[in-house]
Amino acid sequence: MPNVSKGKAMPQEFEQIRSADQPLDSEESAPVAGARTDDTVDALDAVLDDIESVLETNAEEYVGSFVQKGGE
Repeated sequence: MPNVSKGKAMPQEFEQIRSADQPLDSEESAPVAGARTDDTVDALDAVLDDIESVLETNAEEYVGSFVQKGGE
């Protein structure tokens, strides 16, 4: 007699449960996800551009703050 414990799901059952949770028409949700990704990338690029411009403006002052003077 095989050693099968009741109440435990077999790997095949987990896969069926996972596939049942997925939306039926995944193709319809793909353009929305793509649009969100594009918006996120654009926002991230804008933030990085702001950081770069601040660094270019303040780079000399920033580096100069690390230079030791006299007996420091």
